[in-house]
Amino acid sequence: MIYIYTEKKDSNDWILQNDLYFNLNTSNEEMSQYEINLIQKVDEAKLTPDKHIETKYGLGTIRNLSSGCKTLLNIVKHPDKVVNVEECGPNVLRIIFSMDNIKIYMSRPTLFDIPDDVQIRFNDSDIVTGGRGYNAWWSKEYERREADDL
Repeated sequence: MIYIYTEKKDSNDWILQNDLYFNLNTSNEEMSQYEINLIQKVDEAKLTPDKHIETKYGLGTIRNLSSGCKTLLNIVKHPDKVVNVEECGPNVLRIIFSMDNIKIYMSRPTLFDIPDDVQIRFNDSDIVTGGRGYNAWWSKEYERREADDL
């Protein structure tokens, strides 16, 4: 199940500024082989043992990863937190929506391919399945927002 929250909350259980949170916290943690593979897949970067990354653009530090990659690593490393995915592109969202038991924040829908069997729970309430359910829920949400003048 993927838990999506559409209303922003200011809480210690939420990561709203992914780059900052990653740079101060996640980047200092040990990376598993799975996380190293995600870095390779998303940013085409090779993580060195001393926390540098090698890319086609040259050598950098782990803090030079893309915002999408940092967001993904924040989700993997901190599954108890709600993570803002609004800066993620379709490539990262596809990976996120293949995961299970994660919590994310998005205030608007993003178009990308969602697997048909993905279970999504919006705001601890409505449960939908797959891309059709996701799109239908957002359609109703926009109707509600328009009716409430939001």
